Amino acid sequence: MNTLRGFVDGLPEWDRCAVMGVVNVTPDSFSDGGQWFDPELAVKHGMDLVASGADIVDVGGESTRPGAARVSEAEELRRVIPVVRELAAAGVLVSVDTMRAAVAGQAVEAGARLVNDVSGGGADPAMIPVVADAGVPFVVMHWRGQSIDMNNRAVYGDVVAEVVAELREGCERAVAGGIDPGRIILDPGLGFAKNAEHDLALMAHLGRLRELGRPLLVAASRKRFLGRVLAGSAGDPPPARERDAATAAVSAIAAREGAWAVRVHEVHASADAVRVSRAIEGAAGTAGAA
Repeated sequence: MNTLRGFVDGLPEWDRCAVMGVVNVTPDSFSDGGQWFDPELAVKHGMDLVASGADIVDVGGESTRPGAARVSEAEELRRVIPVVRELAAAGVLVSVDTMRAAVAGQAVEAGARLVNDVSGGGADPAMIPVVADAGVPFVVMHWRGQSIDMNNRAVYGDVVAEVVAELREGCERAVAGGIDPGRIILDPGLGFAKNAEHDLALMAHLGRLRELGRPLLVAASRKRFLGRVLAGSAGDPPPARERDAATAAVSAIAAREGAWAVRVHEVHASADAVRVSRAIEGAAGTAGAA
């Protein structure tokens, strides 16, 4: 059931934590290995995600897994724009997952309502002006460099304090570039230039991130830190597609901690998780009323 209340300063608002479903129009995603690379299959998958409870569908045409090389702008456009156009025409609330201003601009023209940039505007100097002119919400993720070598940048003294400080700087750059502060969403960038211990620390301190005063997107779906947790002290981590139950657990925690949305590959379990979290939160407010 769609519980979208409306748009506040252009930012979609629900009565609970939203669920963003992922459509990777790529041949090399860590999570689904090109399963939705064909545009028609990608559109169908996006519609299936909505039927399963997704509030937003996030369409991306470039893998950002560790070690991934970049694709050309022309190829990214070829992958993304037809899928965005078809989903938006069907009434789906679409976000575009891209680090390129040209892709973001054309996706918005095709019907995307939100730009999700894992570089927070750092990869393309034209991104922030394009988003500012478009007047759409913008996800600023914590980012320290391209996927090809980001693991080398996972060095922190205090990961929570440093991520908070760097996100604040990213937000300030976006505002200085003309983006309305009310349209900025922050993402701690789990798995991006971070190891499992860093990701767990950030999840344990989501309250510190919320102190920045902006809506928070938590994108933990199927990531390496979940695999490490599930593997325990011995054994190999389960494949990415076997981490959906762990992802739903994180979705429940994120919702309880006040996240604006969670970004996931398998929607149904996380949609249930955020609704249960909201029901428990509502019950807490009525305790003792009888």
